[in-house]
Amino acid sequence: MTSEPENTAGTIKAVDEVVDIVSKLIRFDTSNTGEPETTKGEEDCAKWVAGMLEEVGYTTQYVESGRPGRGNVFARLAGPPDSDRGALLVHAHLDVVPAEPADWSVHPFSGSVSDGYIWGRGAVDMKDMAGMALALARQFKRDGTVPPRELVFAFLADEEAGGTWGSHWLVEHRPDLFEGITEAVGEVGGYSLTVDRPDGTQRRLYLVETAEKGLSWMRLTAEATAGHGSFLHSDNAVTEIASAVARIGNHEFPLVISDSVAEFLQAVSEETGWDLGPDTPDLETALFKLGSLARILGATLRDTANPTMLKAGYKANVIPQKAEAVVDCRVLPGRQKAFEAEIDELIGPNVRREWITHLDSYETTFDGNLVDAMNDAILAYDEDGRTVPYMMSGGTDAKAFAKLGIRCFGFAPLRLPPELDFAALFHGVDERVPVDSVLFGTQVFEHFLHHS
Repeated sequence: MTSEPENTAGTIKAVDEVVDIVSKLIRFDTSNTGEPETTKGEEDCAKWVAGMLEEVGYTTQYVESGRPGRGNVFARLAGPPDSDRGALLVHAHLDVVPAEPADWSVHPFSGSVSDGYIWGRGAVDMKDMAGMALALARQFKRDGTVPPRELVFAFLADEEAGGTWGSHWLVEHRPDLFEGITEAVGEVGGYSLTVDRPDGTQRRLYLVETAEKGLSWMRLTAEATAGHGSFLHSDNAVTEIASAVARIGNHEFPLVISDSVAEFLQAVSEETGWDLGPDTPDLETALFKLGSLARILGATLRDTANPTMLKAGYKANVIPQKAEAVVDCRVLPGRQKAFEAEIDELIGPNVRREWITHLDSYETTFDGNLVDAMNDAILAYDEDGRTVPYMMSGGTDAKAFAKLGIRCFGFAPLRLPPELDFAALFHGVDERVPVDSVLFGTQVFEHFLHHS
């Protein structure tokens, strides 16, 4: 059960301050370049979050994850003293990808609130959820709320570079911070996708992330005999690496429908009357009926390997001894060995490969009390909503927490305007989140936490 004190006049609620909190979080330039020497702002932002929590009575833990300035903040809110349930982790990362101000219509770190949106880098990835979590944590402490289970609020560093100096470091070096946690909720889930029904009405599907593809960055290296550019050469490292990269870039991996994707396709088919499934001809094209989100959803039907970087040579008339390429690989659950076998066949015997970064895929089932609480929370504020599972083509800090046996979901609820190109906002120019969506999400998330 949960203790929900009666609302009294003058009490500050999460919805009263969440927009201001999100705006202030965006004003911290926490750009993560991927290089620790040039990444900035995480410490200042984390200490501000800690101060906001301490202001209402929390005892916080500020932890630097292996390097100075890589700040993380933890705070716990106790559940019933006689509860035998594990704690729920509510996690959000504070770092963002860099932004070039000249490309934006507003300054990316202004946190401007205008035209019904909160603008700035991190507005959807993911200072909106960080703001909702912080506002609700503050409300619960002020109100003396006793949630049905212990809540652990975590605000983390370095997610945008794979979490090496954030969640993964913390899991490896400070597992005590996660003691008692059995389930977790984080980013890139709970947002709405509006679909058309056969009768002309619409239905909002709220996509709960239950799976993530593996995230692996692979370096390819070819070595051959160096020499003068004017001579005949039977072996050339540049040619070898270029051929391997071309074969990978043009390769189509087999269609594989995971449980999460199958359930998602079934739900969409039920609502729209479309026939979406493993036997649908050209399923990727059929998914484009769903609009811009098809770019995310379509990438969960197959493994992908996209060449992203090439490096070779130092002078125009010198055949280099070595050439390199980097490939961004996203692998479906259960497919790692088969994926590597296909890659080895594509690159051939003269190119060697190594993993620069390798983070496993993850998948859980769409059932249980926590899923019921998500669905009930959505229906409490959108009676025409429906929660459905889906797989994310990218990765989150959930990959780290899953190593500890924590069951992870993406649930940062947002009711979005149907016309909004939500997928384009992630890491995009003029990133922004609707004010109404944040207010909706805060109310839904409050309901969820009270019944989680």
